[in-house]
Amino acid sequence: MTALLCTARRYSDHMHGESADCLSLTYDDRFLRRKVLTCESGEQILVDLSQTTSLNHGGTLVLDDGREVEIQAAPEALLEVSAPDLTRIAWHIGNRHTPCQIEKDRLLIQVDHVIRDMLLKIGATVREVHEPFNPEGGAYGHGRTHGHAH
Repeated sequence: MTALLCTARRYSDHMHGESADCLSLTYDDRFLRRKVLTCESGEQILVDLSQTTSLNHGGTLVLDDGREVEIQAAPEALLEVSAPDLTRIAWHIGNRHTPCQIEKDRLLIQVDHVIRDMLLKIGATVREVHEPFNPEGGAYGHGRTHGHAH
């Protein structure tokens, strides 16, 4: 195991300089406060943020030595959802507080057999894909939202 060389105590939604390294993380793995992570170079860093934070694709962790490590959304198992009336389908997904990546002709959600069955019953086409996941953030600028206590 490689020794920890640096600690990241700050996060920014964008790069300020050139990236020194990269972390490729799934959506669930991008929600953290304190954890040892391995960069693409093999270097391990200790992420030690003051509060649990949602790291966004394209964001950066700032290391104690000033270097910046870029955050990338890693490919993961998802459901691609399409339908003639995609707006109605998006409403049903949102009504269940399911994280959703909204695109012009499709929606991407995490694999969930209950939501999949519901979507098929209301006329959506659903297929499994393996792609990076960048769902919409919270409407009130809080990133991820859970429940109604915004």
